[in-house]
Amino acid sequence: MILIDQMLQKRRSDPIRVAMVGAGFMGRGIALQIQTAAIGMKLVAIANRSIEAALRAYCEAGVPSEDIRRVESDKAAAEALSRGCRIISSDPHLICRAERIDAVIEVTGTVEFAAGVVLSAIRHGKHVIVMNAELDGTVGPILKLFADRAGVVFTNSDGDQPGVLMNLFRFVKGIGLRPVLCGNIKGLHDPHRNPATQEQFARRWGQKASMVTSFADGTKISFEQAIVANATGMRVGRRGMYGPTVEPGTPLKHCLNLYPLDELGNGPGWVDYIVGAEPSPGVFIFGEITNPVQRHYLNLYKLGEGPLYCFYRPYHLCHFEVPNSVARAVLCHDATIAPLGAPLVDVIATAKIDLTAGQTLDGLGGFMTYGQCENSDVVRQDRLLPIGLAEGCHLIADVPKDQILTCDDVVVPEGRLCDRLRRLQDDYFQAAAQEPTLERSEMYLATLPESVS
Repeated sequence: MILIDQMLQKRRSDPIRVAMVGAGFMGRGIALQIQTAAIGMKLVAIANRSIEAALRAYCEAGVPSEDIRRVESDKAAAEALSRGCRIISSDPHLICRAERIDAVIEVTGTVEFAAGVVLSAIRHGKHVIVMNAELDGTVGPILKLFADRAGVVFTNSDGDQPGVLMNLFRFVKGIGLRPVLCGNIKGLHDPHRNPATQEQFARRWGQKASMVTSFADGTKISFEQAIVANATGMRVGRRGMYGPTVEPGTPLKHCLNLYPLDELGNGPGWVDYIVGAEPSPGVFIFGEITNPVQRHYLNLYKLGEGPLYCFYRPYHLCHFEVPNSVARAVLCHDATIAPLGAPLVDVIATAKIDLTAGQTLDGLGGFMTYGQCENSDVVRQDRLLPIGLAEGCHLIADVPKDQILTCDDVVVPEGRLCDRLRRLQDDYFQAAAQEPTLERSEMYLATLPESVS
């Protein structure tokens, strides 16, 4: 990070020009952070369906109203940016097309809408930083492929748990240990929570009840751990992960034996979580080393006798660290966390209540479904329904409470970009496993509708 600091200092007179799509709770925090604390970086554009919310984000960050221009055409955007104004728009593709923008931060928490925004930014040569595990865990691998072909970075963000875990993963590998488990620490996990049960908490913190529900019911942590798996090459040890629960305040170092250690060291390692341990709400990695001399040193340094050692960070600071990911992408072409290639872990839809044929599924953090991690080869083999694609699907079969939904249980809405991307992702990586080629993805990208260009 010292290198990033120095590089940003050199950009004071020519700051990185950043646009943001989404001006909700987290978006407003990002705007505030860039405006008040980020050196060598300027938030020049915000797109949001509600113009009032975009304006609010700038005003709360301290940007004078006379410096803000509402634009709804490419010409108006170009003129305003050339004069040094900040722009707001209801059209995210407009800011993706703008020439005077280096990177786009996507922070809507959607899948279908965000997929179009990310593709648009990639096609117009913008680095993309997503604070959107739901999108990344559903179609991230194919979006990463498109970004690679366009010569730009597609990455999730520093600050949120996946980015923090990936930084820790790189550190543990860098000092010579083999990471065997990447873990997330939760204070609550109840898959049957819904927006009604979480409404009071959401109101207290100024968040959406559906977002808070996705934290409580396990959907969010499933997406977060899925993208960690896809970025590290890890898997899940079983459907839904192990997720042991301990007495609140239990030190993390006392929890190693709660996982099946005889299985943990085999294969590429696991992603998982724990409920109740301290430090919360941090992240942790179990790293392994067998060299007796190095173990002697680690014991001297108070990490224990091994061969498994626990590394952790006791906090994640979400929007505070997003500028770091922007700088890493633009200045170093370094992704904080991005898929290695084919998906390895997916998040599948599970019935939160008894579901009945004829119903239409609601969205993430809703009343009807919750997400669980499953290894991608099982998802493909059993035709399990990714929860990132579940919203709006029409049920054609009854699904009992806590049963997994399959693609055969639903009819998918017509014309969705996310479904097309998911099919391409499945087909491409299956074919690439036999004979790697980029021809199909390039042809597909050329046929995407102009609405995302």
